[in-house]
Amino acid sequence: MSQTEFTADELSALKSKSTVPRLGIFLGVAVCLFCIEMGIPSHHWGWLTFWSIINGYMLFCCTSCFHETAHQTLCDSPRVSIFMGRVLGAVMWVPYNIYRESHIRHHAYLNTPADWELWPYSDPTCSKRFRRIFVWFDLLFGTWMGAYIYCRIFFHRDSPLRSKELRRTIKWEFGLSVGYWGMLITRAAYLGRWDIFVAGYLFPLTMAGVMQCSRKLTEHLGMASYDPLMGTRTVMGGNLITQLASYFNFDIIVHGPHHRHPKIAHDQLEERMFEYMEEHPEMKFPVFRNYRSALRDMLPHMFRNPGVGMNVGAPPPDFNMKQVENFTADIVEELQIPTAAV
Repeated sequence: MSQTEFTADELSALKSKSTVPRLGIFLGVAVCLFCIEMGIPSHHWGWLTFWSIINGYMLFCCTSCFHETAHQTLCDSPRVSIFMGRVLGAVMWVPYNIYRESHIRHHAYLNTPADWELWPYSDPTCSKRFRRIFVWFDLLFGTWMGAYIYCRIFFHRDSPLRSKELRRTIKWEFGLSVGYWGMLITRAAYLGRWDIFVAGYLFPLTMAGVMQCSRKLTEHLGMASYDPLMGTRTVMGGNLITQLASYFNFDIIVHGPHHRHPKIAHDQLEERMFEYMEEHPEMKFPVFRNYRSALRDMLPHMFRNPGVGMNVGAPPPDFNMKQVENFTADIVEELQIPTAAV
């Protein structure tokens, strides 16, 4: 995404938003790894577990940073977003361009069969039984199942990724993951410190994947509408813990406005949601004051019918599935998605 695709107001907002304090999550990861590697205060399993859990939460926040890099809204420089995205993608086994291409279609075709990111929940050809089984694998093995879901868009026979140049780029991004994890495994084998490898790298990433999948399901599972504001759950913090969690996760849980306006700075999302609520008091938007209530609203769908869109009763989308190549300023208007599609 080039800077010319942002309006002057959007660029100004990207330059002025407070990203640097949120990037303290990377300092947190570094501190945890240092303490695990150096045995601070000791290499006792209890301390390794303590630092490993904290590191897992920090890596979970890094997945939200990864999301910002896909939109190239981490700051006003797309090059910084791309660089950070490739680093984070190597750690998470999801090449940056695979994530970006899948996420573009997630925004353009939310909850529809063309939403690759929400497969199999958005796919009407996947049976309810399959989805009921799959959702638990997705949750418990979030890191690895997430990599599988995202990478489907590259390996599937009907992949929309046809550009040879793009596919070459994705292949060398896969190579970054192989190189990074190969280095870690080789080091652990050479030093005979598999405990450090598990506590510092493997377990935290696995934990982060579980939390990331939980967030994904809470925002989407059971939502039928194709409209961004009605087809996602939005959480706007009513207490300090929710507000802090939202802050260090780049406000991704203010999810409806993000889908409605994928290019605006994340610190403007709550303001936009309040504007919609004031302008349309007759609409019952799925907005929650804390994450617990949003989770409680989602949980029955995990057992009864894990799905979105057509799989939970929506009619087939009545807009043409045209090729998309980038995030748009206004997904609803530009793709002519109906505002009342349920």
